[in-house]
Amino acid sequence: MKYIDEFQDPELAARLLDEIRATVTRPWALMEVCGGQTHSIIRHGLDQLLPEEIELIHGPGCPVCVTPLEVIDKALEIASRPDVIFCSFGDMLRVPGTGRDLFQVRGEGGDVRVVYSPLDALRIAEENPGREVVFFGIGFETTAPPNAMAVHQARARGIRNFSLLVSHVRVPPAIEAIMQSPQCRVQGFLAAGHVCSVMGTEEYPALAERFGVPIVVTGFEPLDILEGVRRTVRQLERGGHTVENAYPRAVRPEGNPAARAMLDDVFEVTDRAWRGIGVIPDSGWRLSERYRDHDAEHRFQVGDIATLEPAECRAGEVLQGLLKPHECEAFGTTCTPRTPLGATMVSSEGACAAYYLYRRLELPARAETNVPSLKESSVV
Repeated sequence: MKYIDEFQDPELAARLLDEIRATVTRPWALMEVCGGQTHSIIRHGLDQLLPEEIELIHGPGCPVCVTPLEVIDKALEIASRPDVIFCSFGDMLRVPGTGRDLFQVRGEGGDVRVVYSPLDALRIAEENPGREVVFFGIGFETTAPPNAMAVHQARARGIRNFSLLVSHVRVPPAIEAIMQSPQCRVQGFLAAGHVCSVMGTEEYPALAERFGVPIVVTGFEPLDILEGVRRTVRQLERGGHTVENAYPRAVRPEGNPAARAMLDDVFEVTDRAWRGIGVIPDSGWRLSERYRDHDAEHRFQVGDIATLEPAECRAGEVLQGLLKPHECEAFGTTCTPRTPLGATMVSSEGACAAYYLYRRLELPARAETNVPSLKESSVV
């Protein structure tokens, strides 16, 4: 398949790895921002193939994982109401709230439906004028434009029973927050290509200059990621801190002007809480005043929600890049995909889910063959 097989070529990967080994002279810590990149890295073992001087730190780039517990609990409260049809992408249904999740709400009789587009939820609202239809609008800059379009269409077509529960977050403020943390070890970033395909790259040069870190826009296939690492390491070795686009087949400097115009019309920037991290200023969107009638949080008045995170869950440290998933005491024991303590174990982009899916079952075999375990390896 074009643009898939070509970017998984093992011979080209070996060449890139040779170039990286020839370039690196000292330890460097790089953060991949996107959870999709994390899964690709762990699935293909890229972190184990890279020279031991290079550490890949997994960032907070899983939109499901960073959706705050308070918003999850608001979703559960709204979905439990008998007059509501609650629509969501499937990866949100297993995310634990305080004591339950959307699957349990559905099992208790709530009308919770999996859809593949916010426009599907808009169609359901049109077909059910006597009921309130709510779409769970989460994600980074990638999912925000279609969600904005759904609200825009609802207003234009007079569909008054459609609303959006919004928990959209923005990547650049998160990078700034990471770099300002006193515990930060990140020396370079692999930026998320799909985010930049929407928003462009204009917000990144100021961050690279301010914090003295290279930022390389990167795709999601093995060769994309290795090329991103190669460019980042090359900059670090030379003392550079500029923005490079290693994903030109999808990313333009200006991004997608039509999508950005839709975002500017429907949303406004706001402070946003990130699960496990806290409030990051100007890191999210909310519906603008013009579209406030379609804001589910405003419509259903779901304030004063009492939340409670499991004390043993260390997903917040994983999301900040301070902890690898297998270093959490609950990983693979009290916390599994069937009994998750946090969203990082159930999301399709969560770092804990990646480690569980692609690595945990390999540990016994490693022990039998005297291959270092994940905890012993200097690569992971």
